[in-house]
Amino acid sequence: MTGGPTSLPEADGQLGLSEELLAETYDALRRIASRQLSRQSSTPSLNTTLVVHEAWLKLAGSEDRRFNDRNHYLATAARAMRQILVDHARRKATDKRGAGAMHLDIDACVVADAAPMDAVLTVEEALEALAGHAPDLEPVVECRFFGGLTTQETADALGRSVRTVERQWARARAYLVEQFQPD
Repeated sequence: MTGGPTSLPEADGQLGLSEELLAETYDALRRIASRQLSRQSSTPSLNTTLVVHEAWLKLAGSEDRRFNDRNHYLATAARAMRQILVDHARRKATDKRGAGAMHLDIDACVVADAAPMDAVLTVEEALEALAGHAPDLEPVVECRFFGGLTTQETADALGRSVRTVERQWARARAYLVEQFQPD
């Protein structure tokens, strides 16, 4: 996009990634990041601003990236933020499991409860299982749960009807609840 306001689409009818788009949607991006971080207990190495900026850099990696509309952009940004949180949790889990650590006798150690970042990995595993079971439901979960988009915004972002999104959201929630039930 070249200099104009982001509310006007480019010639091909799509929004381009630009600093104006970031400025226009920065508050919405911060709300999405804040919502995602609030689901974690303390993650001192991550904060809202860092997650927003990392997501922007991730999206900016492709200069020709285009979005159908604002909701499509926010849904894509929510996915990028989810990936950032999952990558962070995986790094933490790797560190926790011995990257460069001194080895101790396991019988002498006390096992701690699962760390909050493990919850991110658990949710990610459940979403991967959902994607394998019903791939059309994963983007609905990303938009609704991670992006905080309304049903209408999700429908617009995914090019689906509101009723379809409502049904898919109900199916996805039921599947995920089943995944989190203890055996």
